[in-house]
Amino acid sequence: MSSFSGYRAVWSNATARSVLILGLICRAPMFGAAVLLTLHVVDRLDPRYSAAGLVSMAATIALGISGPWRGRLLDRQGLRRTLLPSVVIGTICWSIAPWVPYGALLALVVVAGLFSIPVFSLVRQALLGAVDPSLRKAAFALDSVLAELAFMAGPALAVVLSHWWGTAWTLMVFQLLCMAGGAALFVVNPPLRYPGTDPAPVAPSGRWLTPGVLGIFALSVGATIALTATDLGVIAGLRTMDRAGSIGWVLAIWGLGSAIGGLAFGAVQRPIAPWLVVAGLGLFTIPVMFAGSDLTMAGWLFIAGLFCAPSYAATTEALSRLVPEGARGEAFGWHGSALTAGSALAAPAVGVAIDGVGWGGAFLLGGALTAVAGMVVALLIALHRSERPLIPRRLRPPAAARKPGTHR
Repeated sequence: MSSFSGYRAVWSNATARSVLILGLICRAPMFGAAVLLTLHVVDRLDPRYSAAGLVSMAATIALGISGPWRGRLLDRQGLRRTLLPSVVIGTICWSIAPWVPYGALLALVVVAGLFSIPVFSLVRQALLGAVDPSLRKAAFALDSVLAELAFMAGPALAVVLSHWWGTAWTLMVFQLLCMAGGAALFVVNPPLRYPGTDPAPVAPSGRWLTPGVLGIFALSVGATIALTATDLGVIAGLRTMDRAGSIGWVLAIWGLGSAIGGLAFGAVQRPIAPWLVVAGLGLFTIPVMFAGSDLTMAGWLFIAGLFCAPSYAATTEALSRLVPEGARGEAFGWHGSALTAGSALAAPAVGVAIDGVGWGGAFLLGGALTAVAGMVVALLIALHRSERPLIPRRLRPPAAARKPGTHR
């Protein structure tokens, strides 16, 4: 049974609507800036892609460190005290970075990355504070769809504008737009806890790291492996087919499938296990390797895309249930780092697969690893449940208090 009424309820909430829109304003230029950074290095500073790769790796590592740290600050210090240094330092760094030599750019990218706006943690926590718990699934699904739209629009717009303005001006404008989104969130200052709930104490770091949470992180890594493999596989496959001009619209079809899947996932009222969604993403990524044209590739990608946004929404919603309120910022930060780690781990492995067996190897390897991640987590959940007693031992009455004839 499904209903889209949850989306209306979320969108009619003024705070939730503001958070979703400002999250989109932050994310679209952020995704575009990631592409611009590579183009800027290759076009203006160093023609070697290895040099651009080093900058991207430095930015990725800095973001991976920043996520849990800045998320922890959200838990301890609140939104405004966390955002202010990010907006100030980010504005300074990105006003200078596009105009400096390679070495200085590398250093500024690291500093800006360490103080990056924790947009993913912030948006998710703000949604938890804005909507009724019964609407969390719809809110996270809507956020995933908007993030997918930002991922589709940001890089495409960045490439177009860089041809007109040049990479330096475009990179600066995109990054400052992201800072402007952060400043707007600072002004709006949405609550991070749902009204009427008692303020939760900040959980000691690591105490919330249960096997269930680790399973969610593993699923997040697995999902990103499939997405990274698809990104690289589409480029390699269409270039091999001599259809490089189709890369943009083929990826857009993939994103369209993701947006539709995200909306459908959020509308389903029955809970859906995260491992099932992630395993589906992996299994339906594999058949893309059999595509013989850009049209058939787009068709297979549309089907695989139906599981993309739901994978993010399912893991996020599960994480919000498993982690206590006072540790959600840090947990969502680690969730973002898990996504980053999946991308960082997948890229070189998929590259080797493409070089070794052809472009189809990207979809085979990425899909298989993601499917295995989902199935392993499902198996561990089943084993854990089979070992758990129906009544936890600490809740059982003492032997003398049991009624005659009751079983142990």
